Amino acid sequence: MKYLIVGLGNIGHEYADTRHNIGFMIADALAKKAEVSFMNLRLAYYTEFGFKGRKVAVIKPTTYMNLSGKALNYWMQELKVPIENVLVLVDDLAIPFGKVRIKPKGSSAGHNGLKSIESVLGGSNNYARLRFGISDNYPKGRQVDYVLSGFDDDETPALPELIDRSIEMIESFVTVGAELTMTRFNK
Repeated sequence: MKYLIVGLGNIGHEYADTRHNIGFMIADALAKKAEVSFMNLRLAYYTEFGFKGRKVAVIKPTTYMNLSGKALNYWMQELKVPIENVLVLVDDLAIPFGKVRIKPKGSSAGHNGLKSIESVLGGSNNYARLRFGISDNYPKGRQVDYVLSGFDDDETPALPELIDRSIEMIESFVTVGAELTMTRFNK
């Protein structure tokens, strides 16, 4: 069984620790836990490891957020991973900071990375996503500045625990699937 974990973010040092890059941050922590390193390959930083008899491939697209679907589609085809074994790690403005949810499908909710993925999947939103809450504490019209800024001083101490919880959810997804993971973790 093969799985593809797709951390969404933007490449470049200036985006490294921003809210919009939480997908990359989780992917990095997952690779660190598995003691593997990313290689810069076609359209993405790529790594893989075994987990409970399954092959887990992890990518961080190098296409920038609004073209994330291009990398996801390439690696899905290259590795022959079915859509039900794909999990996208994404920041979510609609969820309060401190909450992490898994969903088996859903709308892009205006997220450019998810819009790109839907477009390469022929308009389909039938893929699982791990939604990391970043809240929506920004003034009207300042959404871009907000998602491209770092976490607040009062949020930063909670990040390691939230990222660890995200990894537990990824491991659960790989072993029991989206529905059971959702039941177990979306409290």
